Amino acid sequence: MKWHDARRAIPAAVLAGLLGGPASGAETLEDAWARALAHDQSLAAARSQAESAQLDAAAARAQRWPTVAVDGGYTWLDDAPAFDFAFTGLPITPPEIFGGDDFAMGSATVTVPVFTGGRIASSIAAAEARGRGAGAQALGAEQDLKYALADAYVGVLRARKALEVAASNVRTLEALVGDIGAMYERELVPKNDLLAVQVALADARQNQLRAANAAEISLAAYNRRIGEPLERPAELEESIPVPEGLPADLGALVQMATDQRTELDALQEQARAYGQMAKAERARVLPQVSLTGGYHYLENQFLDDEEFAAAGVGVRWALFDGGQSRKRAAALDRNRRATDEQRADVESMIALQVRQAWLGVEETRQRVEVTAESVEQAEENLRIARELYGAGLGTQTQLLEAETLRVRALTNRDNATLDAGLARLRLARAVGSL
Repeated sequence: MKWHDARRAIPAAVLAGLLGGPASGAETLEDAWARALAHDQSLAAARSQAESAQLDAAAARAQRWPTVAVDGGYTWLDDAPAFDFAFTGLPITPPEIFGGDDFAMGSATVTVPVFTGGRIASSIAAAEARGRGAGAQALGAEQDLKYALADAYVGVLRARKALEVAASNVRTLEALVGDIGAMYERELVPKNDLLAVQVALADARQNQLRAANAAEISLAAYNRRIGEPLERPAELEESIPVPEGLPADLGALVQMATDQRTELDALQEQARAYGQMAKAERARVLPQVSLTGGYHYLENQFLDDEEFAAAGVGVRWALFDGGQSRKRAAALDRNRRATDEQRADVESMIALQVRQAWLGVEETRQRVEVTAESVEQAEENLRIARELYGAGLGTQTQLLEAETLRVRALTNRDNATLDAGLARLRLARAVGSL
């Protein structure tokens, strides 16, 4: 095989794998979303964090329940102690406290909080707010994943379209090289015309190699997103789903985003959690009252009963802690204020994102309209340029410019179509309904 034939075989082999005919079982974007939602590790991590926050909230609610504790012990002494009656001056043999040199003891205690100054209620409210915030973050991560996967999906389609255009450019230039070569052999055109087209063909083949490599890379990135082997071949459906239920009015879209974006919900719940945590800190300096009851056992030979029950009321009041609780509460209030300010900034940023996405939808719609007929016009322009050149009325420069315009028209049409589909998904993500 000659060197130039080998160069031609490389993209041909790639084309066989990347540009096969459409398969009946082509993957859709919905199929890709289902796979990614089931296998993506970053989304799984976000969901685990949300579950962790829910468990923390359940643990906080359990503070209201009684606490039951059981303890016991066995002790061995080298010599059991006894009562000393020597001070009485009477000849009394002091009895030992325990029956031998060892003894056992145990107890079971129940403690019920009665009054905590709102500490438990605030702790529960803070934990539940963190749980709702983590759940909102998980939903946001799911929408981010869907849009990122859509971008990767469109990236594969875009790279394959670019490869198709590059292959078409190579085929056209190969035909031109054949035609001009035949004309050169009949001495109808100068050699520099043939050389110019051959150089253009070499450049086109190089672009085809680059496009084939880009198509392989984009497919590997897409496969990684859905948890498949990087080298897995895939036939993708070219249609992109259109989000439903999106209003056309920009103001309504911004309001929808304000109501639905999970980032705002997460920040709001985070601010609420900080506020409740501040209340819990302030409650620590208030009286803490609890009821206690229990059963106790002490092995001995002096008490009339080794088993006895007890009940009582416990009060703990931190009258002075050096200002620790007050300062911690103030710090948490500052965090709440900072989170509220951050939420206001994010809300403004979301409004900007919605406006940009809305304008992007309108832009791509107009681009699709503009490029709809450009391909046919470019094809006709190339046909006329070839006829004029064959009749000796045109130049090879005009011929190559016509082919360049055709390639540009194909690229613009494909990009406009794909950008239009992706722009609609970007708008759906911007309003929080993807």
